Amino acid sequence: MTDLLTLYDHDLRIAHTIPGVHKEVLPTLVRFMRPAPGMNYVAYSHLVGQDLDAIIEEQIAYFSNFEQPFSWHVCDHDLPADLQTRLFKHGFKPDDDPDAVMILDLEKAPQILLEPASRVRLVTSESELDEVIAVEEQVWGGQFGWLKQRLAAHMVIPDYLSIYVAHLNARPVASGWVFFNRDSAFASLYGGSTVAAYRNQGFYTAVLAARVQEARARAYRYLMTGASTMSRPILEHYGFEFLTYHYSLEWQGRQNK
Repeated sequence: MTDLLTLYDHDLRIAHTIPGVHKEVLPTLVRFMRPAPGMNYVAYSHLVGQDLDAIIEEQIAYFSNFEQPFSWHVCDHDLPADLQTRLFKHGFKPDDDPDAVMILDLEKAPQILLEPASRVRLVTSESELDEVIAVEEQVWGGQFGWLKQRLAAHMVIPDYLSIYVAHLNARPVASGWVFFNRDSAFASLYGGSTVAAYRNQGFYTAVLAARVQEARARAYRYLMTGASTMSRPILEHYGFEFLTYHYSLEWQGRQNK
């Protein structure tokens, strides 16, 4: 598992790039700046033997130049061990609902995820994203226009993003997507949502299977996703293994210091 953590850090936190997002690699950390009004963030840091408080203040000063929110991403295995506590003292808010980073070795994918996903369709046009947004808004509430814009921008990048929707009687009931990270052993799963009235009918599994099969066909070794407490047991049932917790600590201002 230690080797897999090292590979995860390298591929998805250090070497990782996102189209349209500016990345800077510093000696002790990696940071990303999204187009406004998106969330900027520190993706990775290794601050052992450093003046931790000074580096945190440097990042606050840097990100404060942008009129955008920013956060610091931390995993359980990051060092120093008190990194989160130190960030809290500088005005970062605790993440009370961290993602459970789950990994599936595609060479060990169970047979059920290799069966044809007949009720699932690949999204091929921007107009079809309305079905994805409809599912997300029903599941999570709120407005997801920003998501349509982001997915549409990534759809036009060759071989980068695949989006799937499951239907029942022409009604979209589940959706999910997968990013095929360049020069990485990992493809990344996102979405994975099913409208409440249609759960426990195989739609979540079908959307997952479609993405598993495409990732295998593209010769990726692993699938990675950040699981909620609701989806983690389902993913574990299908062979995903827990790797670490991933926290997004948003800066709230100096009143929390």
